[in-house]
Amino acid sequence: MKTITTLILSAILLVSCTQQNPESPASTENEKIVKQYFEHFNQHDWKKVAEMYTPVADFKDPSLGQGIVKQTRQQIIEKYSGFGDMFPDLKAEVVQIYPSGNNHICVEFITKGTAPDSSKFVLPICTVFTIENGQITKDFSYYDNVQ
Repeated sequence: MKTITTLILSAILLVSCTQQNPESPASTENEKIVKQYFEHFNQHDWKKVAEMYTPVADFKDPSLGQGIVKQTRQQIIEKYSGFGDMFPDLKAEVVQIYPSGNNHICVEFITKGTAPDSSKFVLPICTVFTIENGQITKDFSYYDNVQ
């Protein structure tokens, strides 16, 4: 049932995220910000990743629990450092970026990594970023966490 719910939510999310204004300067700037974010992520520069957020940002992420969770930059660094320690080759491959209005951008990506026991994982994720004044204020990620 969770898989069906995840698929339905993903479909709704992708449909809503494709309603975009490609001419919007804000959308273009937000796309640059997101591309920079994933460069920092793939370099495991967690401090630079965290600096892209406001001092306290809203997250929806199954790894943090249900609902919206506020995270400080330091908490963001700690979260991603933990992932980087568990999966030293952690990478995110952006599949598609979907600008949506002036403040939102949806990113479909695949995260991959190898654990110390040589087991590998591949996790498709869709994240809706809210960007205001050049910083990420909200990071709402959707993925199947029952694998």
